[in-house]
This record gives sequence, structure tokens and C-alpha cells, in this order.
Amino acid sequence: MEPTLLAPHVDSHPDKCGGKPCVAGTRVRVWDVAHHIERLGETPDEVIQAFPRLSLADVYGAMAYYWDHRDEIEERMRRDHEEALRFQREAGPGPLEQRRAELTRAVGEADV
Repeated sequence: MEPTLLAPHVDSHPDKCGGKPCVAGTRVRVWDVAHHIERLGETPDEVIQAFPRLSLADVYGAMAYYWDHRDEIEERMRRDHEEALRFQREAGPGPLEQRRAELTRAVGEADV
């Protein structure tokens, strides 16, 4: 199945990044580009440093798509984040977190 071109420089494929809009031909989500620019305050040139496969046209194309679909992209990312947090709560602490808790308890007991 071929990716669906959503806009210049933006495509979507059900088997890539959960079908989220990505910079065409990459796995860089539109959200990733927007996050770097809107939340981290980076310039398009700095985004290219973070994602060297992108061109300036890719960055601007992703941002144009983001602004045209901002509410739906933000809502989907919010839902995905909530789902990840739910999975994390259900799974409980991983091995690293368990070991960190053990070490914290051991240090606390040594101080007593």
C-alpha cells in the first residue's frame, strides 16, 4: 500500500507511525517538527540539525500542515500521551525504576 499524500511534503501510511501525518518519505511526524518549533522554540535550521534528512521545504510544509490541522493533531497527541501514561501505570515500575527504589531505600537505611 502506497502512502497517502496529504499535502506537499506530508504523507500518511497506516503502517508508519500509526498513520500519523509525517514528512513525506520519512518517519518524522508533523508533530515532531511542530514540537521542536512551537514548544522548544527552535528555528527551522535547528530542526534540520535535529532531523538531517529534512529540507527547509519539508519543515515549512510540515508546519503549514500542522497549522491547517492543529486541533486534530494536538488532540491525537494528547490522547496518545494519556494512553501511554495509562499503560505505564498498569505495567508498574520497570527494572530500572525498581533498582533505583531499592538503592534509594538502602541509602536511606544507611543514613539512619
